[in-house]
Amino acid sequence: MCLAIPAQVLSLEEDGQNGVVMLGGIRKRISMALVDDVKAGDYVLVHVGYALSSLSEEEAMETLAMMREAGIVAETARP
Repeated sequence: MCLAIPAQVLSLEEDGQNGVVMLGGIRKRISMALVDDVKAGDYVLVHVGYALSSLSEEEAMETLAMMREAGIVAETARP
């Protein structure tokens, strides 16, 4: 089973192809090559180092809440 986790974009590199996101309190450099028009503060779904799509803050929070309830992510995990 594959799992994509919502994360908040903290910054983008000048080339726009890479950026830094916050995943459960950890900063992670990922590729943004698969998404368009993403900026710092936006939320994206991350899978194996790639942002797959963007989503609203509401969708990100709802998804993380469901993942916490299911025991997939830690209670303390926040984007």
